[in-house]
Amino acid sequence: MTASRPWRRRLALSAFCIVHAALLLSLAACSTRARAQTLPDGPPLAVPVAPEHSIVIEQVAEAPPPEPEPEVVPVQQPPPRTIGTRTPISGKPAPKPENTPAVAPPAVTPPPAPEPPVIRAQPAASAGDDRKVQDLVKKAADDLTHVDYKKLSKEGQSQYDQSKRFSEQAQQALKERNVPYALTLAEKAATLAAELVR
Repeated sequence: MTASRPWRRRLALSAFCIVHAALLLSLAACSTRARAQTLPDGPPLAVPVAPEHSIVIEQVAEAPPPEPEPEVVPVQQPPPRTIGTRTPISGKPAPKPENTPAVAPPAVTPPPAPEPPVIRAQPAASAGDDRKVQDLVKKAADDLTHVDYKKLSKEGQSQYDQSKRFSEQAQQALKERNVPYALTLAEKAATLAAELVR
């Protein structure tokens, strides 16, 4: 058994050397293939002579000189006639002056004055109306406290929000002393809240 071990070592060493030698040879072959082939030096290439360039010059016709502007000839008017002088009578009757009626400038009419806005007095709100608005808003708020918002459908939640909005707007209208409008909003808020309680 001891004699077979050195033999195996030698065999493994020789196999290792053969494999490495084969690898080195293949790498050397690859490196020689990868080299670029150089062309042998030959005679220089004959470069053809460039053809002559002929430049064509376009003739641009000059614009004709501008025509002189016609001279303005002033119209001579006859001298003004004074009253009481006579003109000499010749064979031809003097031309009659044209009777053109004087054109009066168009009459400018001033725009009509804007009518003052009509201010309508609101009906005097009684203290009873104020109290009615407050009662309706309070009733709507009480009804909404008995409703569970989370259990409502989407439509019910929208109605709940609308009732609260009407109550707030009614309070604002009441502060602005617009009692009829506040009363209308409070009635709507109370009606919507009452429907949710049912």
